[in-house]
Amino acid sequence: MWEFETEPEFQEKLDWAERFVREEVEPLDALWRHRVFERPIDPTIGRIVGPLKQQVRDQGLWACHLGPELGGPGYGQVKLALLNEIIGRAAWGPVIFGTAAPDTGNAEILAHYGTEEQKRLYLKPLLDGDIVSCFAMTEPQGGSDPRVFTTQAVLDGDEWVINGLKFFASHAKWAAFYIVMAVTNPDVDIHRGASMFIVPKETPGIEIERNMALFGHEPVGEGTHGLVRFTDVRVPAENILGGEGQAFAISQTRLGGGRIHHAMRTVSQARRALDMMVERALSRETRGSLLAKKQSVQNYVADSYAELMQFRLFVLYVAWRIDRMKDYQAVRHDIAAVKVLTPQVMHNITQRALQVHGALGTTSDLPLNEWFSGSMILGLADGPSEVHRLTVARAVLAQGKPAEGMWPTAWLPLRQEAARKKWAEFLDADEVNA
Repeated sequence: MWEFETEPEFQEKLDWAERFVREEVEPLDALWRHRVFERPIDPTIGRIVGPLKQQVRDQGLWACHLGPELGGPGYGQVKLALLNEIIGRAAWGPVIFGTAAPDTGNAEILAHYGTEEQKRLYLKPLLDGDIVSCFAMTEPQGGSDPRVFTTQAVLDGDEWVINGLKFFASHAKWAAFYIVMAVTNPDVDIHRGASMFIVPKETPGIEIERNMALFGHEPVGEGTHGLVRFTDVRVPAENILGGEGQAFAISQTRLGGGRIHHAMRTVSQARRALDMMVERALSRETRGSLLAKKQSVQNYVADSYAELMQFRLFVLYVAWRIDRMKDYQAVRHDIAAVKVLTPQVMHNITQRALQVHGALGTTSDLPLNEWFSGSMILGLADGPSEVHRLTVARAVLAQGKPAEGMWPTAWLPLRQEAARKKWAEFLDADEVNA
């Protein structure tokens, strides 16, 4: 039997999380929406946030993406998806629950490839929520295409020397350390010629040239995505992660998890946008009747509900496949398909909700403006949608095969001929009897 429900014990935790996020976490967004990753944390905010994190730990819901050996409950991707549907309602949610990007992916990298000393210095405080981290992969001249990366790391004695420029290095200005992708062997393909390094923020030679602000999200000059230059930055030889030439494999494992987690949180934001649309439709009256009575608004609600439910079930299916396969790469084309749908669903539902709210929907007094612009950002984050479409198409085409002759296999004359051969003895008997 296939059940569309979780076991009662975990459902109780989800019910607790639902109340907790609404009553305790969402109010943080009202006052400090743009200070989520600020470090060191403001003392006043810290006095509020610290006890909230402890409540999450007490419920056994801290860092649900990690296994018990790393301090998490090891619930798996399906349960993480169900929890993220709740956590994603608030900007502070992932921080309070220990599942904030890019720290989740960086923690996975450190857990798999870091030394015991590196885990002590960086992984433990990262999991405890005491520090934040930065993933520095993208470069300005080629976006997320690693084949055109120019940042290099050269081994000099027992140190690696890093030179280059990184773009959209999220949380660079607050990070305690960077995970940097650099070319270590320019004479081979990038899949074998790039490596990952831990770079502490206090290392000489690091310069943040600009902190870029996302439109609709952050004030100009107060952005969280750094343009970071590395000039003769020296790190110990042991700061390489996973060995020389392993950066591409490491990054794909990390990004695969990040992409599905974006989708999980998008389910919650899209649902919240739909809830706001319904509330507005039932509250606002114009031209003699409620908006809820207008056919166009009813279409908005129906289309949004259908898109959301389709998307949610697909996200849960992909999460289930990851749990079964234990390998992001084995589910790569499904993750890519979810990544393509994520900005589309968010765009469509928030645009309709914004339309129903009228002029108020375009202001910063409501979150719709931010979510709408965020939908476009989701179409670029962790790789553009166009690239993910190629991944999906190639995988689906590889599973097919061409027709053996000139005509498609669904061509009626071919099917009739095959059917006659299959039941020839019955057809021949009918002809004789006739």
